[in-house]
Amino acid sequence: MNGASTGTIGLSEDSLPLQRFYRWERERANRIFLSQPMGGSLRDWTWAEAASEVRRIAAYLRAQNWPTGSNVAILSKNCAWWIMADLAIWMAGHVTVPIYPSLRPQTIRQILEQSGARACFLGPTDDPEAFHAIPQRVSVMRFPNAPAGPGPNWNILILGCDPLTGYPARAGGELATIFYTSGTTGAPKGVMQTFLAFTFLARGLVQGLDLPEEGSILSYLPLAHILERGGEELPAILLGWRVFFTAGPDTFLADLRRARPTAIFLSVPRLLLKFQQGVCEKIPAKTLDLLLRIPLVRSLVGKRVLKQLGLDKVAYAACGGAPLPPELLRWYRKLGLDLLEGYGLTEGMITHLTRPENVREGYVGPPLEGVEARRSEQAELLLKSPMNMRGYFGDPVSTAEAFTPDGFLLTGDLVDIEPDGQMRIVGRIKEQFKTSKGKYVAPSPIEMKLAVHPDIESCCLMGSGLPNPMAVAVLSAEARQRCADPAMRQALEDSLALQLLQINDQLELHERVMFIAVVDGPWSVSNGLMTPTLKLRRAPLEERYREHVEVWKSQQRRVVWEPERKAARAGSQEAA
Repeated sequence: MNGASTGTIGLSEDSLPLQRFYRWERERANRIFLSQPMGGSLRDWTWAEAASEVRRIAAYLRAQNWPTGSNVAILSKNCAWWIMADLAIWMAGHVTVPIYPSLRPQTIRQILEQSGARACFLGPTDDPEAFHAIPQRVSVMRFPNAPAGPGPNWNILILGCDPLTGYPARAGGELATIFYTSGTTGAPKGVMQTFLAFTFLARGLVQGLDLPEEGSILSYLPLAHILERGGEELPAILLGWRVFFTAGPDTFLADLRRARPTAIFLSVPRLLLKFQQGVCEKIPAKTLDLLLRIPLVRSLVGKRVLKQLGLDKVAYAACGGAPLPPELLRWYRKLGLDLLEGYGLTEGMITHLTRPENVREGYVGPPLEGVEARRSEQAELLLKSPMNMRGYFGDPVSTAEAFTPDGFLLTGDLVDIEPDGQMRIVGRIKEQFKTSKGKYVAPSPIEMKLAVHPDIESCCLMGSGLPNPMAVAVLSAEARQRCADPAMRQALEDSLALQLLQINDQLELHERVMFIAVVDGPWSVSNGLMTPTLKLRRAPLEERYREHVEVWKSQQRRVVWEPERKAARAGSQEAA
């Protein structure tokens, strides 16, 4: 992009999020900004219409006479009102505290209490009763799509308030938001990030990918997470993109096909794997692989598959949140999707990104411009950039422990860094476990190899105190259905056993997996086995399956089954 481009983002005051919003309010007043599914139809807001509602809600917030910089929470699934509430909170001079809509009530209450939130915007959540977790002292304002209950409705508020006038500005160094970590270990911590950090990230993404000045996205990953907020919401505001939303999991593919994003599509490995499994249910994997090897056919087949997914127009697709299996990356790139990987963490935002011209399997790319990355003697990644958090809210002790004396952020991730800056994630320091042989094992790389199997939905490697690791796996819904047929179940078991042999041949002796235990699912946020960003909660998983380990070991098989499933299977065989 050249310097005269309308989408150019620097680090000046004019490039901060609110100031960019004011710009599009003036320059793109009649262009569509937000598109929200509502009962089978689509409601659009132009930049001018959205700005009118934002200004009215900001006026309402100002009228509450809270101290400047008060914390205001948003507890809702992604929707048009989420982004307008975010902008209104900023315009009123306050700080946004996003809360995952999938969290349990006790965690929601904990975050609201710890953050000292004055108010909470409430929308749809996974648990319709989640609003009971909101303390009485916290004022509630309801989005139009929120469940019925106390607190003024958004539409009533905008009717009763005149729009805030002028262009209230927020300086780059001011606190913009407090992200609460998803809590894979321990209680969530509040990560403080500034307006400058958001702008720095957007500039890095624009420069690294040459993102289009005008485009569209589908916002569906939780806006309470840095990947969606920093990788989609903020670039959309800063570049003036159109933002589509989804009505939910049941309509996701239809919503994606309708949106047909043109700018960027962000995802996580688990969803990309589900997409692949869905395609392979319609076109057998071997048949599709054969077609993709034929040069004249490959392009046509790839375009057709991507069109069915709604991804045929997107400039880039990027994956983060967890390691992406190389086989999955290759599969999408064969289809013609420019799938990239990146690395980030709540405390440091998105710092690494592969470039289309330099994709290297197993690597997350070099750092964005302005990011310093180095490797400690213990192989831990250390980061320094304007995106480093200001600290943990109300927790100076943890803040001090998060940085080196010279100001580098301790990420907790074990990495390899090549001379050209390309980085490979080896594992997490806290996730490593020691076998009874005294050897340490990093589970993530091995889990990634196991998860490549088309019938595995989720996989967790365990092994603290065991002679070698073991894997626990949940099958996809389609595979679970097939297991009702004994012959198909045996074929699946043979396939898993063969894959295990092939993987073990690639591992060190102490890393080799004793067996795969096929267990009943699901692993979900609601049952506490996954975080809101779909990461494994290892301690609860290990606790859940600990009692079965000795029985599984005694079977001396490469593939074993959870006892309940095995009993059900025996019963069905007796009935037959």
